[in-house]
Amino acid sequence: MKSILEDIKNNEFKHVYLFYGEEGYLKKQYRDKLSAAWLPEDDTMNRTTFRGKGISPGEVIDLGETLPFLAQSRVLILEETGFFKGQCEKLPDYIAQLPDYLYLLFVEEEIDKRSRMYKAVKSAGRIVEFTRQNESTLMRWVLGTLKKEGRKITKQDMELFLSCTGNDMYQIENELEKLLAYTAGRDVILTADIEAVCSVQVANHIFDMVRAVAQKDQKQALKLYYDLLELKEPPMRILFLLARQFNHLLQIKELSAAGYSQSEMASKIGVQSFVVRNYMGYAGKYEKQMLQEALNDFLQAEEEVKTGRLTDVMSVELLIVKYSTA
Repeated sequence: MKSILEDIKNNEFKHVYLFYGEEGYLKKQYRDKLSAAWLPEDDTMNRTTFRGKGISPGEVIDLGETLPFLAQSRVLILEETGFFKGQCEKLPDYIAQLPDYLYLLFVEEEIDKRSRMYKAVKSAGRIVEFTRQNESTLMRWVLGTLKKEGRKITKQDMELFLSCTGNDMYQIENELEKLLAYTAGRDVILTADIEAVCSVQVANHIFDMVRAVAQKDQKQALKLYYDLLELKEPPMRILFLLARQFNHLLQIKELSAAGYSQSEMASKIGVQSFVVRNYMGYAGKYEKQMLQEALNDFLQAEEEVKTGRLTDVMSVELLIVKYSTA
């Protein structure tokens, strides 16, 4: 991302860029920064955006060959085209010889680095991956917004807030706007404010369910499961998230035994550091063999649902009962 800012600062650009990765918020922010650096925002004559699959490479090339109208540049922004995952004729060769006035920006979530398109952009331009941001980066971002608004928050409540939102920056921004509106006129954001306003992710309900299972609180574990069903959460998604939580427990148990620190474990697993801290206490309640057995059971349950031997609702319920029995 620093390379993009350097290009903008120095007014020295590549003629083709590829932004890809999971973090949609940052991709949008940097897309808009780069686009505005190429052309004034109100220049709709020379800026064209293509979105979605089914875009014709020939149409893109024809437009690229059209000279800009009363401007120095023509900008083409292409989003979620699928060009970097399948066959894309003509464009890779065109990218190798772009006109001096033409700038292309591709914005994708998933790409195949073996594709001709990826190799063409890598050779002729710049590729930037936008990954989910780590805990410290997200905290600095939220604190910066709060400071602008004259608000304060404790570290403990910041962790609570991020545990509700997850690490998706769109979700964080939406929940933060709600929280700021709710606490208007006050300097300090409190635990009660977060609990009253912020939407709790389904993953947090799943973690609460895992915690109840680990504590052998079968009644609470089943209650949380039924709550999720009432929220219209598909049983197979609950099973997937449950399996992911148990896989995290297994990874933490193995990494902890190997001597990794909390922050190192968070980096390897791809979660926030305080999430690892929360998991560690529950990982200790299971033997490694039991966690592996649970993961095998989850796979078996999915197979039994697919083959019709069990209903999806019943399969997850039986697993919760099995692993929460005292």
